[in-house]
Amino acid sequence: MSKTLIRGAKVLGGEVQDVLIDGETIAEVGTGLSAEGAEVVEADGRILLPGLVDLHTHLREPGREDSETVLTGTRAAASGGYTAVFAMANTFPVADTAGVVEQVYRLGKESGYCDVQPIGAVTVGLEGRKLAELGAMHDSAAGVKVFSDDGKCVDDAVIMRRALEYVKAFGGVVAQHAQEPRLTEGAQMNEGVVSAELGLGGWPAVAEESIIARDVLLAEHVGSRVHICHLSTAGSVEIVRWAKSRGIDVTAEVTPHHLLLTDELVRSYDPVYKVNPPLRTEKDVMALRTALADGTIDIVATDHAPHPHEDKDCEWAAAAMGMVGLETALSVVQQTMVETGLLDWAGVAERMSAKPAAIGRLAGHGRPVAAGEPANLTLVDAAYRGQVDPAGFASRSRNTPYEGRELPGRVTHTFLRGRATVVDGKLT
Repeated sequence: MSKTLIRGAKVLGGEVQDVLIDGETIAEVGTGLSAEGAEVVEADGRILLPGLVDLHTHLREPGREDSETVLTGTRAAASGGYTAVFAMANTFPVADTAGVVEQVYRLGKESGYCDVQPIGAVTVGLEGRKLAELGAMHDSAAGVKVFSDDGKCVDDAVIMRRALEYVKAFGGVVAQHAQEPRLTEGAQMNEGVVSAELGLGGWPAVAEESIIARDVLLAEHVGSRVHICHLSTAGSVEIVRWAKSRGIDVTAEVTPHHLLLTDELVRSYDPVYKVNPPLRTEKDVMALRTALADGTIDIVATDHAPHPHEDKDCEWAAAAMGMVGLETALSVVQQTMVETGLLDWAGVAERMSAKPAAIGRLAGHGRPVAAGEPANLTLVDAAYRGQVDPAGFASRSRNTPYEGRELPGRVTHTFLRGRATVVDGKLT
């Protein structure tokens, strides 16, 4: 079994220490460590974090391999410091059966760049009318514990209640894409001053907030777990904060792009800024940052949504919604949360590794950087500054809103169970 000695890293941004990896496990953490025959990585004071975990990734396979595959998506994930991703169910065919989730799970095993945990659909075909095979997907080789119709909302209250009751039996969670469909028909961007000036159909905040309010009450009623995907408004923050104060078992995520970008960017009519939920106002962005800092929002999730060039290089109304995010997520969080003083690196580790793994019940990830723990690790050069160049992305798609923007931080090394997947910023 190979050994690696990471020398002189700031573990969770704290004191400089050495970390010895022996095989798949962290053997020792301390100062002045040495190991005969070990490969040495000189960290030079870089930040060492547990491997990141993304609870919300679109890998597109099966069915849309022109956008992404499990292989290219996991290569992008490793490049961004991730050692595990949860793959959303809106594939073709939909991941609503044991057979499809097992296919995605096997593809993840074959890729070898990070662990892939499939998410199962809540309803058959994402159509919102009939529950999918939740129990069979959970009992399959994939061991599905998170279920979501993401891309669509489970808008039928009875179906949502039944799903919450069903997953309660095995400790599962329903991850809701909160969007009241009748309130967002024809919506193109956030409803507000900018949409009125541009004459684009508005996506009102209440369309998100009304579903969240309903679902936290349903979760309380049946005593089950609900997770809110890509929360995006100040009002949604207040509803989740209220629900948590009542002891309701609700968790929530925010995307990096909703922590940084606003609807003012839509004035460019560049479809790279078209996303669901839409970019909101500066007031919303500030509320989301505060909520992530105080724990009302539990985690950062990328909602990595790759699209081929032709689906974005078109007029705004015809463009697909979504942005790639795996390779820039940590940099955006560093800029919006760490460099603003809202979070320290230990807080980043909690929100981008420990808590996502806990919500998804994913063993072996989100663990402390300590002796005896799995060697899933990420080394970050926080002092780095550079412009985002999508030409260098490992993802098959290039629809990033950050092209040409200077962002801080760079992942230099990623280790999956002790094996380097990224070395000196390059995939192995």
